[in-house]
Amino acid sequence: MRVHFIAIGGSAMHNLAIALHKKGFIVTGSDDVLFEPSASRLKKYDILPAQEGWDPEKITNDLDAVILGMHARADNPELLKAQELGLKIYSYPDYIYEQSKDKLRVVIGGSHGKTTITSMILHVLQQAGKKFDYLVGAQLEGFETMVGLSHDAPVMVIEGDEYLASPIDRRPKFHIYKANIGVISGIAWDHINVFPTFENYIDQFRIFADTIEPNGKLIYCQADGVLNKMVGSLTNGAEKLPYNLPDYSISNGVTSVNVNGKSYALQVFGEHNLLNMQAARLVCEALDINPDEFYTHISSFKGAARRLEVIGSNNNSTIFKDFAHSPSKLTATIDAVKKQFPDRKLIACIELHTFSSLNKDFLNEYAGTLDKADEAIVFIDRKTFEQKKMEPYPAETVKNAFANNNLLFFNNPSDLLYHLQQLDINNANLLMMSSGNFGGIDLLLLKNNLL
Repeated sequence: MRVHFIAIGGSAMHNLAIALHKKGFIVTGSDDVLFEPSASRLKKYDILPAQEGWDPEKITNDLDAVILGMHARADNPELLKAQELGLKIYSYPDYIYEQSKDKLRVVIGGSHGKTTITSMILHVLQQAGKKFDYLVGAQLEGFETMVGLSHDAPVMVIEGDEYLASPIDRRPKFHIYKANIGVISGIAWDHINVFPTFENYIDQFRIFADTIEPNGKLIYCQADGVLNKMVGSLTNGAEKLPYNLPDYSISNGVTSVNVNGKSYALQVFGEHNLLNMQAARLVCEALDINPDEFYTHISSFKGAARRLEVIGSNNNSTIFKDFAHSPSKLTATIDAVKKQFPDRKLIACIELHTFSSLNKDFLNEYAGTLDKADEAIVFIDRKTFEQKKMEPYPAETVKNAFANNNLLFFNNPSDLLYHLQQLDINNANLLMMSSGNFGGIDLLLLKNNLL
């Protein structure tokens, strides 16, 4: 099979390209700009484009498929050539379905927790010696790539997000996979640029539930009121399996779950992660892994990259990096750290980076989200406004939106770095939250200075 990737450098795209290459496909690709680590990883497998830019000459009749990334535009010259030749054009979720249509598909959806739930399932399946294919949105310990494809695995576990499939396919990705086992972790409004109202956003999860195959299962978080109400209104035939918080305890900074008289110490913490774990348990039970086996294996799960990832620690301080950027993720992450370390001061820094988080019409959704932090910091790199062609707003707008007059606001990475370097984090935790990179601040250097 010969496949060509338009916008091969994307996170999911380059991982899919590597997975197909390892499966024996002949893979080519193009992109107008290639960042790390994509470039180095593509080069390792000898599928890095010789030069950046688009080249319609690469699009020929002997291609079996063209895979189109979201980063490409609808007027991309390679796409136009592929359309002119009548070639099969897939979004990457389309092609993931194509590769998994004869397998049992587990699809994890939800506004938050998708990557962690998927990672937990993969960890347990791997520890249990099961064969599986997968797509996950983070680099995991023990997994070379974020996509794994094989000829013989009976199951594929897919992280299914609700963002759009491609420039010419405006369906949310998780509508495409046709799950046999579907998971919804929760519903909290996001992607305001695509789903302008909360009701419209909720509808995407209702449609996802309706795409579950006949005799399938829907696993959902009963603790989420919006989700619970939506599931109650469904009329499809999927078996509905709710989950809630397990019995747990915290001692000396370690969380343990208590099940059938046995206690299992975990390496992750926070009620959001305990809920994620219960979703993963129900999936694994559906894949013939009993609860004791599940809890034994999950005890060694260290978490996904950038999900409460420890950058550094000593006896009385820890610096965390977390992917939290939406209001619900921000609230859950701060709550988790405060409950795990109740005697430590919490300094929480959030970078607003995505289109939704920067949108003034959405900003008020953050009201109260930083209230549990002892020191609250909001950072918006002024360059982000320029890149997204958005009008900047002052500190007062941010303070009013967060309903927190005590928060500190920075829009210059140098000013933020200077402030962070002056912090006294003795008996304190520093929580750095962003889907970006804090304007290029080196968190490892910061850790070395503070600890």
